[in-house]
Amino acid sequence: MANNQSEDVIESLKLNITYSSDDEVTLILAGNWKMGEPLPSEKEALSGILRQPRVKSIHFNSEKLLLWDSAILVFLRTIFLWAEQQQILVQLDGLPQGLQKLLKLATAVPERETGRDPMEASLLSRIGDVSVSLTRSTAETLEFVGEVSLSLMRFLRGKARFRRYDFMQLLQESGAQALPIVSLITFLMGVILAFVGAVQLQQFGAEIFVANLVAIGMVREMGALMTAIILAGRSGASFAAQLGTMMVNEEIDAFKTMGFSEMDFLVLPRLLALSLMVPLLALYADFLGIIGGAVVSVTMLDISVLQYFEQTRSALTPLHFLLGLIKAAIYGALVALAGCLRGMQSGRSASAVGSATTSAVVTGIVWIIVACAITTVIYSVLGV
Repeated sequence: MANNQSEDVIESLKLNITYSSDDEVTLILAGNWKMGEPLPSEKEALSGILRQPRVKSIHFNSEKLLLWDSAILVFLRTIFLWAEQQQILVQLDGLPQGLQKLLKLATAVPERETGRDPMEASLLSRIGDVSVSLTRSTAETLEFVGEVSLSLMRFLRGKARFRRYDFMQLLQESGAQALPIVSLITFLMGVILAFVGAVQLQQFGAEIFVANLVAIGMVREMGALMTAIILAGRSGASFAAQLGTMMVNEEIDAFKTMGFSEMDFLVLPRLLALSLMVPLLALYADFLGIIGGAVVSVTMLDISVLQYFEQTRSALTPLHFLLGLIKAAIYGALVALAGCLRGMQSGRSASAVGSATTSAVVTGIVWIIVACAITTVIYSVLGV
């Protein structure tokens, strides 16, 4: 550059700004530009450039530049953005080749906007998105149920393959290991039913019918329902987390590559385990609920233990147990399907596994409540 008019020094070992008569500015880079050392401020550099009243181009001179890293890249990126806003031409010829390539790479793709205006989509558009998502989810669910049905048919024909050890372990996890929480919840449910019934029936002098209320309520509805909800939050979530983790680790892809059916090997044993264990746990829950009702009746209503259980025996029939066990088997299958479905739909990240686990619990409980309503209506229509 010839005919230098003035010169500003910003930390003289680092940066000199030289002005020329033809409205050009030269930034002379010197010394070490590294993160661990004090560097010139971008604001000071810009204020120095603006001292020239009409700047049209910026040049660089890096002959005295000794060492540099990403610190100088951040500095020059700020200069470039400012120059672009002011419509000033920036020449890269005086910079090292490696730095020129990094700068071109940094400016090649514009910064993507990460924020999203919640009002940018219209109401009709959002309704359409929800409808499309619901349709896609329904189709995936029906496809999954169809594949599970085919796997169950293969099992009935003796052609489904899965490890017996896995099945026995699932039976233990879904059955024996769930006994403590099932015992606590269903005992308290029997206590609650008896207490609510006692408050109302005492007004009519019919305290003895608390036994009927607790027995029929637990055996036909609450025993199976509460057991299924407990296992939806316990086993259903566990199934989703297990299969989701296998999806992340590409183990399910390995099953497909080796010719194993993931439905036979992973989903079918879980479906069979819960379908078998939920009715047994529900039967156990029925007796725990009845015992909870007996505790309230004996302590609050002055009803003897013999009277309570005699009234319970007269109120219950084998049909009541059968109807409750049918519901329990349906609930168990639904919990297993929900957990396996969400696990197989999981993405390939840790957050996706967490989302799949949460979705499995919600889906399982919703399906249980819907199935409870449908079966209750069917029982009422059939008069049983």
